Amino acid sequence: QVQLVESGGGLVQAEDSLRLSCAASGRTINRYSVGWFRQAPGKEREFVAGISWSGGVTRYADSVKGRFTISRDNAQNTVALLMSGLKPEDTAVYCCAAAPTARMTFPSSRTYEYDSWGQGTQVTVSS
Repeated sequence: QVQLVESGGGLVQAEDSLRLSCAASGRTINRYSVGWFRQAPGKEREFVAGISWSGGVTRYADSVKGRFTISRDNAQNTVALLMSGLKPEDTAVYCCAAAPTARMTFPSSRTYEYDSWGQGTQVTVSS
């Protein structure tokens, strides 16, 4: 399995931007579809965005469409999530997850389809 480490979280104000990064090790990230998920206190983990191995296919949750952008740099073994127009309801722990391309050609929104997870990074948006 690939190991994933997130970074870039923090405390920001509403309408600010933040860039999260997911760094992979152990395996080359270009063999994996990658998703970003988030979990707020007292809520279930939810899909945020996903990207195919080549970056050619992306998908977003309706709640972040138009505000968040997922991208990847396979040469650097990283996947980024650029978040703009942040809202207090975006406050959560954000995790990246990966699934082998052999099982997931296009990014899935289902948590159980991913088998490698990072520890997460906290994003707090104040009003």
